Amino acid sequence: MQKQKILIVDDSEMNRSILADMLGEEYEILEAEDGVQAVAALQKYGMDLSLVLLDIVMPEMDGFGVLSVMNKRHWIEEIPVIIISSETRSSHMERAFEMGVTDFISRPFDALIVHRRVVNTILLYAKQKKLVGLVADQIYEKEQRSNLMIDILSQIVEFRNGESGLHVRHVHILSELMLKELMQMSDRYKLSRADISLISTASALHDIGKIAIDEAILNKPGRLTPEEFEVMKTHSMIGANMLKEMPIHQNEPLVRVAAEICRWHHERYDGRGYPDGLKGDEIPISAQIVALADVYDALTSDRVYKKAIPHEEAVKMILDGQCGTFNPLLLDCLTNSAETIQRELSSDSPARASQREMRNIADEMVRHEELAASERTLYLLEHERMKYRFFAQMTQETQFEYTVSPAMATITPWGAEQLGLDELIMDPLNDKRVRSLLNEGDWQRMIETLHATTPENPTVTHVFKVNQHGRWRWSRIIIQSIWSADDPPQYTGAIGKAIDIHDSQAKMDTLERMASHDQLTGLLNHASAKKQIVKRMESSLDSQFALVIFDLDHFKFFNDNYGHDFGDRVLVHMAEKLRQRIRKCDIAARIGGDEFLIFLEYRDDVEPIIKRIFSFLSGNYGNLDISISMGIAEASLLGADYDSLFHAADQALYIVKRNGRGYYRFYNNMMRDVLSRISPIESEGRPSAHHPHESAAGSTEEEDAK
Repeated sequence: MQKQKILIVDDSEMNRSILADMLGEEYEILEAEDGVQAVAALQKYGMDLSLVLLDIVMPEMDGFGVLSVMNKRHWIEEIPVIIISSETRSSHMERAFEMGVTDFISRPFDALIVHRRVVNTILLYAKQKKLVGLVADQIYEKEQRSNLMIDILSQIVEFRNGESGLHVRHVHILSELMLKELMQMSDRYKLSRADISLISTASALHDIGKIAIDEAILNKPGRLTPEEFEVMKTHSMIGANMLKEMPIHQNEPLVRVAAEICRWHHERYDGRGYPDGLKGDEIPISAQIVALADVYDALTSDRVYKKAIPHEEAVKMILDGQCGTFNPLLLDCLTNSAETIQRELSSDSPARASQREMRNIADEMVRHEELAASERTLYLLEHERMKYRFFAQMTQETQFEYTVSPAMATITPWGAEQLGLDELIMDPLNDKRVRSLLNEGDWQRMIETLHATTPENPTVTHVFKVNQHGRWRWSRIIIQSIWSADDPPQYTGAIGKAIDIHDSQAKMDTLERMASHDQLTGLLNHASAKKQIVKRMESSLDSQFALVIFDLDHFKFFNDNYGHDFGDRVLVHMAEKLRQRIRKCDIAARIGGDEFLIFLEYRDDVEPIIKRIFSFLSGNYGNLDISISMGIAEASLLGADYDSLFHAADQALYIVKRNGRGYYRFYNNMMRDVLSRISPIESEGRPSAHHPHESAAGSTEEEDAK
């Protein structure tokens, strides 16, 4: 039988030796002579450790430092810690217990006391894990039974409706994903994780009222007559009444939420829905979410009266208002969750549904301090770690993880061998061998762009030459920053991989991207953006277009007072915000200096879109206020000619800059007349569209152009 592992952390070799002699016959002993080595061992062995015996006073990192890391990474919830120290001041003991230690053993050591406390602590944690495992099993079994009954009922409803039972499951998944996104985006609806689980489960009953609708109407392949549609509309009230008239369980939250979903999931945000004509947030958020999920799945699925349409087209139809009016906040949730929705629905299966349930249960249990991971969870985690190691080795990629506190990096064995490094490196950013992998300029660029990431946009990609045993080889480096769950989130480290791209096709792909994108911000460059815009205008003859040019007000001040490196970080920050706010159908580019371009395709009115983008881009970076000036040109006024649009937007921006900065302006014919009266000297002195505008205050004529 394999022995349980105990980690002894003490800077005194004598103390470590005494404890090892006391416990070595029953346990496998691991040793660390300071806190840094202790954290490295915790990261390496993880849940394989049954106990940590920890000294307080040590060099490099003391015992409290180790406890701080264990708390931050939630290791303290899984691995018990006993303090071993001659430091018996009450303040130290109180602080240690507050940080989660289980017991305290003073030096000099008594063999009987040490043995008894070690055994008791390990047994206590083992019993707790077993108890949690039983609780998790019972919760999981209960969830499975509940979901099975709902699936059976929904299959009956969908069978009569001539639809696949997948519709109910899809609405469940969509509701859950968008509710989680809503919870992250806003606290307007005060949603808890329990609420999300309740609403997404209740969503399965949204169409239960269709049981009472004639099959000839339900499965009619053509358009319903007005009379037939009135009959179809009654299913919402029928479903709600069925649930409200149940002889038992009427006061259960699930029944209550399911009833409100049944009744109001065909209401519309503008008040034009049925059966009650509710408007805005008069409609419960549960019904709003299910309504949006129902419409999306109806569009992307086959029906007796239509074929499925692609995801992108469905999202565009919903955003353009072709399928009714929805809460703008929920439309943002749909947009932000689009990729996740596609992935989850395309790979949906009963097995994957079970995985989601286990993930939800695990997430909920982690939030309760009194519960630790079950034995089964630990087994699954170890299994996943084993698979990760195997696949990392087989892919022959250099994969790595970096943590800020403590500052250390771990590298996969294959990658460490390729780079001539150890698998574990302390303080890697100051390690000479690590620093020699890239030239200094590339190091600075990578660190700056990584620090400019956000929890919403955590990934950066670079192509650098990497020093592999003295040979410089092109590599694509992909890094994702890691953030804490604090409010606000804190940057805690990164994970990433480096892929050798010496083969010709990969080089061609990489060079092509480098030629078409701005290397600092990752946005398109001006030439590539122009090609895409011209192609879009030629192929989308029925749409309306607008071209926007904006730049940062007083950007020269940032460079002059804080340095060009800071200025570059501001530009990267602005590019990331731009990516967050524009839609997938929009085109964004950096056209030079601090100037950016946006190309918008729209149907009705472009100004609300402009307002949202303008407001979002203006704000703070660090302790500095950032404002922008923006000029807009519409194709409806000038025609679908790129050069004319660009020139007009540039002229509108010029007017804004001459009249005080910090707002946006649409180009109009009056501007053309005013600009034509500017003196030749002033006109010649005007900066080009490829450089920041630095102009004097506007004249009375320019004020008229506003």
